[in-house]
Amino acid sequence: MANGITAAHVTPHLYPGRWDNDLPKIATAVEAYRAALAQAGIPLELGFAAEVRLDYEILPLIEAGRMPFLGTLEGFKVMLLEFPHSHVPVGTDKFVAWLLAHNVRPMIAHPERNKDLMRDPDKLEPFVREGCLLQITADAVSGGFGEVCALRAREFLERGWVSVIASDAHDTVDRPPHIALGRDAAAKIVGDEEALRMTRGTPLSIVRGT
Repeated sequence: MANGITAAHVTPHLYPGRWDNDLPKIATAVEAYRAALAQAGIPLELGFAAEVRLDYEILPLIEAGRMPFLGTLEGFKVMLLEFPHSHVPVGTDKFVAWLLAHNVRPMIAHPERNKDLMRDPDKLEPFVREGCLLQITADAVSGGFGEVCALRAREFLERGWVSVIASDAHDTVDRPPHIALGRDAAAKIVGDEEALRMTRGTPLSIVRGT
């Protein structure tokens, strides 16, 4: 909240066999988190979804109604989708097509940190064309993940591909929930109004389904 965040969606990793999270398990943890926030007198609006690793084993979770989605946008359920850090797997286009055919719109998490996309950002274009949303990391825009990541994040902003800028926070020390520096860095590229939309307007529209 000191960083200007008044509403947050926690998105723990979901990767069958490694991070075995699903909708019921995350919901239980978040209820305990909300109680702790209330006890501490911190008026943070808290929601949840998951950062879902690209893996065909997640498809049964979607079909069984156990997938925690971010919300909805234009009639589609929105799922935060994480590519492997090292590459974009062969067949990812077919995976994305399956999701879209089942009324799920992927929002690709931190593409600026994927090694394939760092080398060749044009590899992302087909996914944007198919209808994927992009979420980049605030600290990446402001240079916190290094020069190449900053270059790619800024390039994706310049191309008009980015829907959301998020903190991708993991803890309060090494990966704290920073938004302000990234928002200000993005504003130098897209303007103040658009940077605010990416950090507040669009995220709220998705999670509230408005």
